Amino acid sequence: MVLAGGQSSRMGSDKALLDIGGVPLLVRTARLVEPLVAAVTVVGSPERYAALGLRVIPDHWTGIGPLGGLGTALRASTTPWSLVVGCDLPYLTATWLDWFMARALASQADALLPQTIHGLEPLCAMYGATCAPVVAAAIEAGVHKVTDGLRGLAVQMVREEEWKGIESADVLFKNMNTPEDYAEVRAKLEGKTAK
Repeated sequence: MVLAGGQSSRMGSDKALLDIGGVPLLVRTARLVEPLVAAVTVVGSPERYAALGLRVIPDHWTGIGPLGGLGTALRASTTPWSLVVGCDLPYLTATWLDWFMARALASQADALLPQTIHGLEPLCAMYGATCAPVVAAAIEAGVHKVTDGLRGLAVQMVREEEWKGIESADVLFKNMNTPEDYAEVRAKLEGKTAK
């Protein structure tokens, strides 16, 4: 599941549609995860993203931020585990995602969240089917923070020292939120395609 429901207020335009190497960021993210999952579903505006050729479902809980997108993704999932990523993580790699997903599939936890020195990364995480009703109940109870919506679940933190030999956490989860971030991403990735 790829979340593309944010307002992009700091960017000034829809960051999911910004071009990186000739491809909109949302399409680039979908192509990155596509070989690793059974199917890619985008949570966002079907009207806005219709021309991209992706399966897009509308946010069931609008106006409450990322937890609404996560709840929608989990509600729509039909698999035991769901990989949920934000569309604004241009430095993610298939190598790291493959490693992380294998960790989840071997885990007894309800959810696996990466943890760096900057904190948890709930918008690049693996969620078991057991999370769907808990997250939905939290949303209905007025919860808005993603980590608060996971209360009562067995959440396993995967710390960056566990993947240091695979990828650098310094850029792996770096969001693209501002025009300056976009310029930096283009300078680093322009001409490269999602692997």
